Amino acid sequence: MSGGAISSVAANGGGQSQSLHKVLVEITDPELHILDEFEDVEYERSSVEVSLMDSSESLLVQAYVWSNKNDPNLYGDWNFEEWKQLHMKDFVKMTSGFMEELELPEAKPRVATYELFFQQDRENPPVSQF
Repeated sequence: MSGGAISSVAANGGGQSQSLHKVLVEITDPELHILDEFEDVEYERSSVEVSLMDSSESLLVQAYVWSNKNDPNLYGDWNFEEWKQLHMKDFVKMTSGFMEELELPEAKPRVATYELFFQQDRENPPVSQF
């Protein structure tokens, strides 16, 4: 896959859909391994055809597609600004934990890291200061 292109998307798998994403090129095998570990069992890496916005060119790329095709959250509108406001801080914290865990000899997959992160949050809720 070295030198290939990859796009991280959540597609509905039910035919064509239109959304704006970035395509990363020249992904190395070690980088691809990290992406595979991060996306874990919740996504399947699949070949998809994408059209570039600034030309009529199409590319065949590898994309991470949400594997639960029956997930009701997969269909409908998704608002990035709303997600950013509600979830980005926790996502960045969880991702940092994943990267730290990845450096360990017995690294956990992302889903396990995610579950551990939220378990710790439930056990140690933030304390309000007045």
